[in-house]
Amino acid sequence: MTAYVARLVAALLGAAGCGAAFAAQLEVVPSSDLQSVLNGASDGDIVALAPGTYNGPIRIERKLELIGRPGVIVLGRGEGSVITVSAPDVAVRGLTIRGSGRNPQAMDSGVFLTQKAERALIEGNLIDDNLYGVNVYSARGARVAGNTIEGLRGIRLNEAGNGVRVWNAPDVVIDGNTIRYGRDGIFSIASTKDRFINNRFEKVRFAVHYMYTDDSEISGNTSTGNHGGYAIMYSKRLIIRSNVSDRDRDFGLLFNYANYATIEGNLVAGGKLADISADFDGADDEKSMLPKTEAPATRAATGPEKCVFIYNSNKGFFRDNWFEHCGIGVHFTAGSEGNEITGNAFIGNRNQVKYVGTRNLDWSKSGRGNYWSDNPAFDLDGDGVADTAYRPNDLVDRVLWTAPSAKVLINSPAVQVLRWAQNQFPALYPGGVIDSRPLIAPPPRPQSTSVQ
Repeated sequence: MTAYVARLVAALLGAAGCGAAFAAQLEVVPSSDLQSVLNGASDGDIVALAPGTYNGPIRIERKLELIGRPGVIVLGRGEGSVITVSAPDVAVRGLTIRGSGRNPQAMDSGVFLTQKAERALIEGNLIDDNLYGVNVYSARGARVAGNTIEGLRGIRLNEAGNGVRVWNAPDVVIDGNTIRYGRDGIFSIASTKDRFINNRFEKVRFAVHYMYTDDSEISGNTSTGNHGGYAIMYSKRLIIRSNVSDRDRDFGLLFNYANYATIEGNLVAGGKLADISADFDGADDEKSMLPKTEAPATRAATGPEKCVFIYNSNKGFFRDNWFEHCGIGVHFTAGSEGNEITGNAFIGNRNQVKYVGTRNLDWSKSGRGNYWSDNPAFDLDGDGVADTAYRPNDLVDRVLWTAPSAKVLINSPAVQVLRWAQNQFPALYPGGVIDSRPLIAPPPRPQSTSVQ
């Protein structure tokens, strides 16, 4: 049945129903002019595409569903966005969408949701070979779910787009997508009250990159083998829960001017890494995103150089996380002393904590501290808390951080005597982190809830 015959049948049935509204299903074949069908559709219609290739770009300006059976491809011509949605309550399902332009200023995308595309649903599509995958451009309440999004390959990172870009779009949900290649998996800027949940990220720069996005949630995601895991910048009142950073190169979690965040139940894990740099051109582009005082990270042999990096961020609550096999467990600086860090497990990191400062910071609260894999303490009373306090750093560590050339003296008798003296006379410590109630056993190891 052609689209026009379907429209005629719908009109006759509508008339027979005494004027009651009737939503038609328009069956479309590849030889049809898809844009003409969309222009002639009515609100509530379903435009169903038979297998084959349909020429783009197309615009959707009606409240309708565009659905495809297996084998449907909407192919752009290498200019602009492939599908542009500028009507509310539109659904796009089951399509392969490819062939956008490559103009970063125009943000050419596989799917571009304009401000009018409120509550759009982009679900179950394969969106590949586009500059940006899905661009949520001020489309309030949009949902991007269950898609596979693969960006451009073989180009420099600063020329690539993001898997999903969210700009000034409150109440957006990005759920259950697999995102590969391109710049950042999800990049959010100037938004609020969004939820990024249960996504998987591979072969990108940052899995999730937050800028000026408040009152939002990042939960149940998995980042594997990327340059960095979750980069949270200039945002506040976030929930970051049950995420995994698995062998990301430079960091698992990064906080830069991010305040009032709850970070709990996350796993940052190192391990033996393959060389991922071959998957990217411009592999060093992400260094420009780090705070200016932070020297470029060197790659740790066992995984991330830093499980967590905290820069000028406070009022955060780090609870029940696992930080294992990184070069540094937690590195914090630039006035980041005002965070609560309890109930976490620090497992096998080369340096558990890096803090260059003179303040004494107790990482325990209400009788509960953290678990440290290199803490040899005893628990004679069996209360689950070590009988002595734990200090991850000493004066020697401070000297090595400020004068790395002093490493040649690390095994000298003088250094060993100094460390012994500090253990015997705690007043010699120069300030820094102390865990007065360290745990004897770690909390349960978090598990990923993301899609596989």
